[in-house]
Amino acid sequence: MENLLFDFLIEVTRATAVWLVLLGLVLAAGIWLVVRPRAATATAVDQPNDESGYDVAVRDAEGRRERLVARAAELHRYAEEVAVAAERSAVTAQRRRDEWLAAQEAVESTWQAYEEADAAARRLAAAAVLPEPRTPRTPAEYADRERFLHRAAMAACTRQELTVLQLSDALANRNGWDPRRHPAEQEIVLRRAARDSALAAHRAAEERERAAWRDAEVAAAAARSLREEAFAAASRAAALRRWLPSPAGTSVGSASEGVRQPDPARRWRAARAG
Repeated sequence: MENLLFDFLIEVTRATAVWLVLLGLVLAAGIWLVVRPRAATATAVDQPNDESGYDVAVRDAEGRRERLVARAAELHRYAEEVAVAAERSAVTAQRRRDEWLAAQEAVESTWQAYEEADAAARRLAAAAVLPEPRTPRTPAEYADRERFLHRAAMAACTRQELTVLQLSDALANRNGWDPRRHPAEQEIVLRRAARDSALAAHRAAEERERAAWRDAEVAAAAARSLREEAFAAASRAAALRRWLPSPAGTSVGSASEGVRQPDPARRWRAARAG
C-alpha cells in the first residue's frame, strides 16, 4: 500500500511538471507572436527603405539641376539681348560723337567768318571819316545807287554774307536799306550787316554744338551702362553654369563631382560683351 501511494505521488509530480513546461512554452509563443509584429512595424517606421530614400534624393537633385539650368539659360539669353542693345547703342554714340565734332568744326568756321567780316567792317568804318565824294543829285544818280545796292547785296548773299531775308529787305529798300545813300556808305552798311549775320551764325553754331555735345554724352553713358549690364549678366550666367550639380546617377551631395567645367566659348562671349 505504501509503495502504491509513493508511485502515485511520483507520477502526479511528473505530470504537473510536464504541464507547467507546456504551459510556459505556450505563453512564450503567444508573447512572441504579439510582440514581433509591433517591433517589425516600429523598425519599418524608424528605418525607411534605403532604395526608396535614394530615389527621392535623386529626383530632388534632378529637379534642382533642371531649375538651375533653366535659370542659367535665361540669364544667357538676357546677356545676349543686352549685348545686342549695347552694340546698337555704341553705334548711336559714335554717330552722336561725329555730329558733335562736325558741330565743333562749324563753330570754328563761323567764328573765322565773323572775324573776317568784322575786320572788313572795321576797315570801312575807318574810311568813313573821309568826306563823302560829291556827285550830282539826279534821278540817274539815284538809279545807279539803287542798282549798286542791289548788285552788292546779291553778291554778298551769294558769298553767304547776308541771309535771304536780308537780301529781300535790301531789294525791297526796307529795314534800314536806303538806295539813296552813296555807294561808299552803302558798302559800309553791307559790311556791318555781313558782320552781324556772321555773328548770328556763329552763335547758332555754338548752340548746335552744345546740343550735340549733350546728345553725345547721353548716348555714351547709355552705351557704357548697357555694356556693363551685358558683362554682369554674362558673368552671372557663366558662374551659374560652372556650379551646376551633376546629372542624376552620380553621387548626390558631392560638391567635387557636381562642379561643371566652364565653357571657353561662353567665357569669350562674356568678355566680349564687357
